[in-house]
Amino acid sequence: MTVVLLRHGRSTSNTAHTLAGRTPGVELDDHGRKQAEGVVDRLVGLDIAEIVRSPLLRCEQTVGPIAVDRDLTPVVEDRLIEVDYGDWTGRPLKELLEEPLWKVVQRHASGAVFPGGEGLAQVQARAVAAVREHDARLAEEHGKDVVWIACTHGDVIKSVLADAFAMHLDSFQRIVAEPASVSVIRYTATLPFVLRVNDTGDVLAAISAAKAATNGSAPAQESVPGGEVGA
Repeated sequence: MTVVLLRHGRSTSNTAHTLAGRTPGVELDDHGRKQAEGVVDRLVGLDIAEIVRSPLLRCEQTVGPIAVDRDLTPVVEDRLIEVDYGDWTGRPLKELLEEPLWKVVQRHASGAVFPGGEGLAQVQARAVAAVREHDARLAEEHGKDVVWIACTHGDVIKSVLADAFAMHLDSFQRIVAEPASVSVIRYTATLPFVLRVNDTGDVLAAISAAKAATNGSAPAQESVPGGEVGA
């Protein structure tokens, strides 16, 4: 079974350089909507069995065009929701740089718990469980290898990829998941294979060419909560 981890397109919070978290009503900006439309072309010719998404608006908007194109009704999965950043929610990223917890998030993510929110270890546990459960369900329903989409958020995607790489969560900031990027994992009975990371172009070749291939990427800059890459 092969899951396409799709990050939502660029949002109004991304351009405002704030930490959106679970703030209601955060939507795609004009560029983000174009990115969502572009997903249709990027996945052309690829048979998609199902679309699963975070309950937040920006993910709903991101999968809208591909859902219409494939005549699929997305499944809402609460465990794929954005990190609960608690008291950090809505704050400018430049302010968060001054918080003592910032270095913990960068270097010891498994021990990072956002004030009034959840810990990154909790995020990884819920997200990985959701992806693996949907993957197993689709395998049972279809009885063959199918491709499905999971549309979620930057830190959520990075945590799922870290699990697939058998990478300690403390190193997950080495992974980049940009807006509208695609990362691909093929789950087998024995272990997962990471086929693509942070792909913002044509993902079809990554799935159909060599399912056992691995291709990771590491940021040259410092990652920030929400999956952005800071200067």
